[in-house]
Amino acid sequence: MQSKAQIDQVLRQKSDAKEIPGVVAVAATAKEVIYRGAFGKRDLSKDDAMTADSVFWIASMTKAITAAAGMQLVEQGKLSLDAPIGKVLPDLAAPQVLEGFDAKGEPKLRPAKNPITLRHLMTHTAGFAYDMWNGDMVRYLEKSGLPGITTCKNDALKTPIMSDPGTRWEYGTNIDFVGKAVEAVSGKRLDAYLRDHLFTPLGMSDTGFKLGAAQRKRLVGMHARGADGSPAPIPFEVEQEPEFHMGGGGLYGTAGDYIKFTQMILNKGRGNGNQVLKAETVAMMGQNHIGNLNMTKMTSAVAFATNDVDLYPDMVKKWGLSFLINTARTPEGRSPGSLAWAGLANTYYWIDPSRDVTGVILMQVLPFADKKCLEAFAGFERGVYAGLDAAQRAA
Repeated sequence: MQSKAQIDQVLRQKSDAKEIPGVVAVAATAKEVIYRGAFGKRDLSKDDAMTADSVFWIASMTKAITAAAGMQLVEQGKLSLDAPIGKVLPDLAAPQVLEGFDAKGEPKLRPAKNPITLRHLMTHTAGFAYDMWNGDMVRYLEKSGLPGITTCKNDALKTPIMSDPGTRWEYGTNIDFVGKAVEAVSGKRLDAYLRDHLFTPLGMSDTGFKLGAAQRKRLVGMHARGADGSPAPIPFEVEQEPEFHMGGGGLYGTAGDYIKFTQMILNKGRGNGNQVLKAETVAMMGQNHIGNLNMTKMTSAVAFATNDVDLYPDMVKKWGLSFLINTARTPEGRSPGSLAWAGLANTYYWIDPSRDVTGVILMQVLPFADKKCLEAFAGFERGVYAGLDAAQRAA
């Protein structure tokens, strides 16, 4: 790939300058990997160089995998996109909407006007919020004493919703319930279901909720920016003995594994010689499922976890069955109708079916939407499209 030097330079410069601790990036077509690079350190407090097989917390990149599992069960008729999900998950049978707080600071709740469906959950229109982008949820958790979602305790899921199902897009704990639905109808815990029906068939041998000894040796440390802006290691680990597996953000994995998943999407449900989803299911997952609603700006309510998130602020953004969909070409060259999302510790991917290309870039820095990490991602993506364009011209 002619742009390999261009991408290498961007990622090496960012790592050498300690703007980011370290990074792994992989790009591929449906058929083959076209770029792979690893730069910087796994952990700035240690000497280990970043390697292509380094293991990262991929956080919300878990969501697309959990949604794919849910869609396998939709194909089998075990789940329905539009039936009330309360039939499968009794805890969601009578959702309560938080309408703010009274004069004493007590939460004001009312019954939701309509039932929650699997489609609502997969598109972040069920009403569930993450506290890190919703001040009312921060306040509700403080008042109720409920644990935060990353504790992986079942009580963390006992929150009200912030709006009636289907009335607005708000990013939240929705996909954790998709994971619960997968468990309910498959009779397997989510880790076992994903292993048997996605990871093993696709050859994703380094992805899971629990870190094995071999993975721990390759684990990338978490970093946060100090007052001067330079990244420093911080202690971080997702609960290894969870009450529930966090289908919205619990997975650890490698860039090489995740690209196998995104290549499967490019390849219309096929990967590693196995058809894990029907072609029409994959096509459906990539369509707009929120109608006239739009993805909106995500304003930070928890500063150490996330910055404000306002991707392509001038563009209308839609949502598929767990994917962000851009409706216009991006400055980096991504085609309209491409699919993408990210993980809290600055891990990102995109899938561009029009150009038959997908990329994954992994870093481990908090808060999310970090400026230097986004620059690295943009430089990587631009380089991938420059390479495709050059190859087309040469052909």
